[in-house]
Amino acid sequence: MLEFPRWKYVLILIVVLLSVLYALPNLYQKDPSVQITKNRPAAVVDEALSGRVQGWLKEAGITPSSVSIEGQQLLVRLPDAGMQTRAADVLRPALGDDYSAALNLVPTTPAWLERIGARPMSLGLDLQGGVHFTMQVDQKAALEKRLDSYADAIRATLRENKVVYTSAERRPDNSVQVVLVNAADVDRARGLVATAMTGLGGAGVATAGPNLSVDGNRIVARLSEAETARIATDAIEQNRNVIANRINAIGVSEPVLQRQGEDRLVIQLPGLQDTAEAKRLIGATATLEFRAVTGDEAQAAAALADNNVPAGSRIFHDQNGQPILLSRRVLVSGDELVNAQPQTDPQTGLPAVSITLNAAGGKRMLEHTLENVGNRLGIVYVERIPTVTLVNGEEVRSSRTEERVISSSTIRGVFGKDFQTTGLSREEAASLAKQLKAGALAAPMDFVEEGVIGPTLGAENVARGTQAVLYAFMFTLVFFAIYYRMFGLITCVALLLNLLMVVAVMSLFGATMTLPGFAGLALSIGMSVDANVLINERIREELRAGLPPRTAIATGYDKASGTIFDSNMTALLAGVALYAFGTGPLRGFAVTMVIGILTSVFTAVTVSRGVATLIYGGKRKLKSLAI
Repeated sequence: MLEFPRWKYVLILIVVLLSVLYALPNLYQKDPSVQITKNRPAAVVDEALSGRVQGWLKEAGITPSSVSIEGQQLLVRLPDAGMQTRAADVLRPALGDDYSAALNLVPTTPAWLERIGARPMSLGLDLQGGVHFTMQVDQKAALEKRLDSYADAIRATLRENKVVYTSAERRPDNSVQVVLVNAADVDRARGLVATAMTGLGGAGVATAGPNLSVDGNRIVARLSEAETARIATDAIEQNRNVIANRINAIGVSEPVLQRQGEDRLVIQLPGLQDTAEAKRLIGATATLEFRAVTGDEAQAAAALADNNVPAGSRIFHDQNGQPILLSRRVLVSGDELVNAQPQTDPQTGLPAVSITLNAAGGKRMLEHTLENVGNRLGIVYVERIPTVTLVNGEEVRSSRTEERVISSSTIRGVFGKDFQTTGLSREEAASLAKQLKAGALAAPMDFVEEGVIGPTLGAENVARGTQAVLYAFMFTLVFFAIYYRMFGLITCVALLLNLLMVVAVMSLFGATMTLPGFAGLALSIGMSVDANVLINERIREELRAGLPPRTAIATGYDKASGTIFDSNMTALLAGVALYAFGTGPLRGFAVTMVIGILTSVFTAVTVSRGVATLIYGGKRKLKSLAI
């Protein structure tokens, strides 16, 4: 008999309502905008800033749709992408270094939909466009950082082997010079220097040859060209891995990260909602350095006044601008951090960052604190700030490095790899913890190019993809309505709900729709058609066998369901394999294909049967079926 339980009708009704609700946000377009956020804690986002921004735009002949303060940012909404770019070009030099102006696409989804988690479907870079960054690594800084590491390793090795030296420092010609107290120690020290550098990967240095030279009591270690090139390559590769971790922390769907030339990385982030935050996190080089305090504030002031800094020391400044003497030797740096979490110091109630070091850093910290209880330890906050200046009408990008001592506390006990540091604002502590957790860059990188990828091309791709899916859907409707008559219309209802469910599910779970995804969507419609063809043809066969109409419908659905499940299961396994082992476009295709298969089975087997039962069920007599 042709029957359909009432609870299944309730289920179908709930699914339809939820599908409409969660697919609805896709009807709301995103506004091109310029997002202004502060770079420094001292900067303020307020009505005064809003007034200045509106004044600058008015002078440039740009009329924004709206200028509003939303949280800690100022959003300038523009009518179109062209005006968005013009507005950004006007605001960036006017705002200076205290603020960041980034291009953004702001959702216009009503608040009541957002409260229930309904958001527009994420679109890939090929459909929506997105943010494009080109970053260049500072290879000179990478080389200097590696040479400083070599110098530090040499000093530690010489101390362990009781070789007395006057200095062991990096020189401007990219070499490390060691000055010994006794010339008699030269032969032994030369082997120790080579061993220390080779242990850090300095394969270009050998105990004999032109890379290691001796002049009296001086030993000069120079890197070979191959080693210099390797350091540059390692820096760009390490930075690539770190930036990949940082992008993952942002949560961008299907980002693009690839090398360009010898020292550049190209980054493409499709449909990003907060480009300013992404730019800060991706390019951030803020880190911590732990250095021993070698002199108090009075000694530092005297050294600064006389311009006579003790050997092995450097002058830094604390939060209040007061000078302090710290060791040139970095005890532990940011790239030796394993984990960092913002928290509140239980004793003082001040913001703090809980830090965990790796084994090597923890060992050095333990050794230092064992020998220096009662002495002071300085913590230096180092930040590289990109700057943009106009020279002859052209943007010139550079950067400046700010170093400030955030803490110079007395070591009151022995500690190793786990400890905490204070001296930052709550905002700085949260930002620093996020950057340290993502990893430290091997060398500073600068943004040399920034823009929005293909908004016009994206709109054209969306229009063509949507048109292709609609044509496929319309052709299917016309064919089924003519060929299967009433059951053709039932099939069309099932297909329409299938399309709605795919959009709703992808929007709900944050899946990304790409151009290959449109192909997967069209394929899922075709597979849904196959399922309905199996059902309709099975019903025809049962009618030809002489079964009554209602019995033919029930038997047709029962017998076709097993075949539909089997055929879709094989396609589902193929889609899962594509997603698991594919990348980029293949995964975009697989996502829509898998979701489409699951929804098509539900609509073909359950929804269409429910509609058929509503039309042909009941106690009235049926003489024939429109199929």
